[in-house]
Amino acid sequence: MSKEKPMISEKLGHRLDHILSRIARVLFGESIHPHFLTFTGLVFNVLAGICLGVGYWVMGGVLICLGGFFDLLDGAVARVFNRVTKFGGFLDSVIDRYSDTILLIGVIWYFAQHRDLGYTFLALIVLMGSLLIPYSRAKAEVFLSRCNIGLMERAERTILLALGSLFDVMEIVLWVLAIFTHITVIQRIHYTWKEMQKLEEQAANQ
Repeated sequence: MSKEKPMISEKLGHRLDHILSRIARVLFGESIHPHFLTFTGLVFNVLAGICLGVGYWVMGGVLICLGGFFDLLDGAVARVFNRVTKFGGFLDSVIDRYSDTILLIGVIWYFAQHRDLGYTFLALIVLMGSLLIPYSRAKAEVFLSRCNIGLMERAERTILLALGSLFDVMEIVLWVLAIFTHITVIQRIHYTWKEMQKLEEQAANQ
């Protein structure tokens, strides 16, 4: 197998699970369900998208951080309380795509309202890359055990959007995302091609 480059989520692993689950218990009690946390994160991201669309950058950045926090909480609670299910993983992935899209729609709406076609188009390029990253992984993992390589996974993208909002440097962030989301897709295509070549060679030699 090719050497995989760990991303933020991979480096952290589940090291924060017990801390996060304790926070969830303090805030919501013992009976908290991961799905509630998943949808709460979506609500924060919807509000963040609205704030970005109307130009309330700092508030949008704060809400992105809150949405990301709940995204961490739901997985930690599911693992610590033994509530991990296949449907939960599916639901979390779908909600993540909604959140990603809503945030970028807010950015697109902001620049479109200000008739800045250049950055509107750039944000659309970012949206395309952000959707292709998880899609390429899902398609690759039909054939491979894992394909979680690349520079710009969801955690990295979320952090950059939050920083762009909080510090009013969204234009710079969009350039970074536009380049590196598509580099990540290319990395996954190349990785999948190499690994499938190895599998075909192994099958031919048997």
